[in-house]
Amino acid sequence: MIDFIQQLKYRNETLFYYGLLCLILAAIFILLTKFTNTQVYHVNAWYKPFKFAFSTFLFAWAMAWYCYYLPHFNIKIFNWSVIILLGFEIFYIAFQASKGQLSHYNISTPVYSALYSMMAIAATLVTLYTAYVGVLFFTNSFPELPHYYLWAIRMGIIIFVIFSFEGFAMGSRLNHSVGALNDNSNWFIIGWSKTVGDLRVSHFIGMHALQVLPILSYYVFKNTKWTIGLSVVYGLLALLTLIQAVQGRPLINTKNRANEVMNKT
Repeated sequence: MIDFIQQLKYRNETLFYYGLLCLILAAIFILLTKFTNTQVYHVNAWYKPFKFAFSTFLFAWAMAWYCYYLPHFNIKIFNWSVIILLGFEIFYIAFQASKGQLSHYNISTPVYSALYSMMAIAATLVTLYTAYVGVLFFTNSFPELPHYYLWAIRMGIIIFVIFSFEGFAMGSRLNHSVGALNDNSNWFIIGWSKTVGDLRVSHFIGMHALQVLPILSYYVFKNTKWTIGLSVVYGLLALLTLIQAVQGRPLINTKNRANEVMNKT
């Protein structure tokens, strides 16, 4: 782990420290859930900024690692785009959490509506920039990289981009639930619904292909065909959870399971 951190810092010191800052913020936000009772949609308000800060930490470190391979890539512009755009998102989400108010889906005033739109624009720009990085991984040659690892990066970025844009399915509805109004069940930190469809599930799975696929390919599979096969299965998993959510069904319906147990007894 120490070697990885040293190498990551060498590859992209700017995103290394930004990711570290996001990790520290995530730790602060999760601690705040233990010391405050402020809630938004029946869950502690600080869970949302925690999730966004931690996700940004993972994204920043992953892209810092991958972009190092790109020849003639203007990394400074990319770095500051990520820092400014995603930093704005984290700040606004945390600020709203401190007041016990919505950040996402909040169009209650012209100001909140504009800020919500700005968050959507920020996420879109980062996703488009990441898509451009993905194009560069297809159009450049990387003789120093194992072929299976290169394909894992390519497929990870493709799936990430697709399911990042799936966020518009939530934004356009002002609701991440299908069958209820922004249901948040007490399911550890993620809070996915246990009773209705939840569009956040596929969003989460798809976006983290960026980390999961390259790690599994490089350390476990070490084979191009297996890597592509894994990527297809992973993408289908994200798609199936999306279809399930659209149909109004939760990922795991604990309510029905509990009823089945009671009926048997």
